Amino acid sequence: MALGAQPFAELLAAIGARTPAPASGVATACTAALAASLVELAARFAGDDAVADRAQVLAARLVELGDEDVVAYTAFLAERSVESRAAIIRVPEEIAACADEVAALADDIASRLRSAVAADAAAGARLARAAAGVARRLAEVNV
Repeated sequence: MALGAQPFAELLAAIGARTPAPASGVATACTAALAASLVELAARFAGDDAVADRAQVLAARLVELGDEDVVAYTAFLAERSVESRAAIIRVPEEIAACADEVAALADDIASRLRSAVAADAAAGARLARAAAGVARRLAEVNV
């Protein structure tokens, strides 16, 4: 089942199951997607539709990357080819790049807000940075 269509409790159970995937890549992509949603919320309060729309696009892409991570890792376990190894490096690198962009958007929006919503933007920045760091580490391990 696609990540975006899966109930949250089922996703948590799947990540916690004794299976190779979904695992850290999916959790990292989901964390960054949650961060992007917080940025979207804050941007809407700031009246910045362009940032809100970009954050929404990033959240959707991160969910797709979570799905791609499962496919890539499953393929790698089955074939251990050069191509499948490249995919398990590429996907977390792209998760990291998206998360970096989310963090930058969050910083920008947080600096423009004076309300409690600024804390949501700041939370989005922290979550995004954490996700980016974990994703980069996953890519390193997969090399």
